[in-house]
Amino acid sequence: MNFFDKVFEQRSRQLAQRSSRRGLLKGLGAMLVGGASIPLLPVARAAGAEGAGRPVEEGDPSSCDYWRYCAIDGFLCDCCGGSANTCPPGTEMSPVTWIGTCHNPADGRNYVISYNDCCGKSSCGACLCMRDEGDRPVYRPDKTNDLNWCLGTSSVTYHCSTAIVVGVAFDD
Repeated sequence: MNFFDKVFEQRSRQLAQRSSRRGLLKGLGAMLVGGASIPLLPVARAAGAEGAGRPVEEGDPSSCDYWRYCAIDGFLCDCCGGSANTCPPGTEMSPVTWIGTCHNPADGRNYVISYNDCCGKSSCGACLCMRDEGDRPVYRPDKTNDLNWCLGTSSVTYHCSTAIVVGVAFDD
């Protein structure tokens, strides 16, 4: 026997001593099931479409008539030291939110908007907007804007509200 054959035989015998047919079948089965489940994993399909998640912005974010504020109920963070997307310094964004779908007249698309309250300071008191398009009764808490959404923060004191674009709303 040549050197290659001896090494191959030695390695094969070592592998046979450490493994079994059941172990091999178990590994193959796990690979088949795992490979078949890959298409079931969540995929951000909208991320692949060019510009699908980024709306064309027009208008004044400190005005109640701004397109993102179609379902807002509260003080605009844009008038309180923050922006339409961010809380003012010294406040904390609530992890619980209500959502709405607003039409952007600049590009003609509908977008899903997440309305997050900023909490931790007393009410801002500037730019109060009460637009209730698509508002639902309180028994549908994910679709109502009549709740204090500062739950889950260190302080339940409401300060202002943001309007964050989550993505394009598709009609199904």
